[in-house]
Amino acid sequence: MKPLAAGSPAALAGGPARNPASVRWALAGLSLSMLLSSLGTSTANVGLPTLAHAFGAPFQQVQWVVLAYLLAITTLIVSVGRLGDMIGRRRLLLSGISLFTAASVLCGLAPTLWLLIAARAAQGLGAAAMMALTMAFVGDTVPKERTGSAMGLLGTMSSVGTALGPSLGGLLIAGPGWRAVFLVNVPLGVLAFALASRHLPADRRDGRTERGGFDHLGTLLLALTLGAYSLAMTVGRGRPGPLNLALLAAAALGVGLFVRAEARAASPLLRPAVFREPLLSSGLGMSALVSTVMMTTLVVGPFHLSRGLGLGEAAVGLVLSAGPLVAALTGVPAGRIADRFGSRRMTVAGLAGVGLGCGALSLAPVSLGVAGYLVPLVVVTAGYAVFQTANNTSVMTDVGPDRRGVVSGVLNLSRNLGLVTGASVMGAVFALASGAGDVATASPEDVAHGMRITFAVAAALAVTAIALAATGRALARRRADAG
Repeated sequence: MKPLAAGSPAALAGGPARNPASVRWALAGLSLSMLLSSLGTSTANVGLPTLAHAFGAPFQQVQWVVLAYLLAITTLIVSVGRLGDMIGRRRLLLSGISLFTAASVLCGLAPTLWLLIAARAAQGLGAAAMMALTMAFVGDTVPKERTGSAMGLLGTMSSVGTALGPSLGGLLIAGPGWRAVFLVNVPLGVLAFALASRHLPADRRDGRTERGGFDHLGTLLLALTLGAYSLAMTVGRGRPGPLNLALLAAAALGVGLFVRAEARAASPLLRPAVFREPLLSSGLGMSALVSTVMMTTLVVGPFHLSRGLGLGEAAVGLVLSAGPLVAALTGVPAGRIADRFGSRRMTVAGLAGVGLGCGALSLAPVSLGVAGYLVPLVVVTAGYAVFQTANNTSVMTDVGPDRRGVVSGVLNLSRNLGLVTGASVMGAVFALASGAGDVATASPEDVAHGMRITFAVAAALAVTAIALAATGRALARRRADAG
């Protein structure tokens, strides 16, 4: 059986009518795109000390190598998703992969720090397209009954990128040098482009949307609002100060202006009615809450393991790598379970696992040692993998083809905002609960107390997410009965 032509009716329709071999290669291209966007963050983090030495710059400047990438993704991912719905997701995804790959070359060749930061911002724009549109493509690529499995595969690749990034970055820095951290993306980007251009279904050409309908004002307001909020959460490591408060005030003002602009726009970036859909709004809220919880493990874990349990750097890294490894191994099975038992039921099951794991971490005595942290961490991470796959499936399954890009962008945005918020807020909770001015020099007892309080708060957030799931389902059922 010959592969379907990119522009054939069956290819345009996607789903079961497509050649299974072509579907597998299309998923390979999407998975590689997700892996690259995840590697873009995790590999650069480990190289910050080397970059500070190479450019003779302080940490406050070098950290923008990471921040520029994250800010570009966070501020533009919804707009990129909307643009993909309008002009064609395949075309925009290929453009995003091309931009990411070209920007990786510029990062690897950058002669100055500020050129590297500018190239990283361009790389983040490409990554925003890759993150937003990979999930949106699932509905065009696989049969509906296999959506969960495809979402699980994408979640697995994201986790693999997170887990592989630090070790890969460390090996490249120790070998060829820091420039190889960025140049390694180039051959992978070329391969992703080749797979996507050959096997992804062609864009629909039904004339329902046009370039002129793009909401430029809404896009600008949303980007400025998200940028202000993200900076408020990251500048000064989230400690409240005049600049942070001013940025939060600007973000609050931006929300008001954005809502007003969307209510008046002829073709709004985000229709206000979207957030009145119970299952969608609850799914976005749960995603933000659970991402906040997951960031707690990254904020608190290193201090608890090093200061509280007295582990060395290598041992700390080994224990922390267990989380992403579990997520990588759980993603695909979680997708199959969601396909079999229903995504909404498995969403609650995943949330329950996150809550139970956080509760165990808040109660575990220090005397249990590494096992007292590692076993609950595995439960938390496995629950998160099940939740993320099931929630993504639940949100994306019933979305119309003309809205998949923007909804996928909003879903990724909720996750990113949760991570940004968790790094700041949960870090502040930990510092406050430990009762130390500097957590890095706090006593083991103070760190253990701070960890218990912080994970108790995280468990409460997981319970809140479960309540949100129940509320969303009840409202959706009531709306269906009324209709």
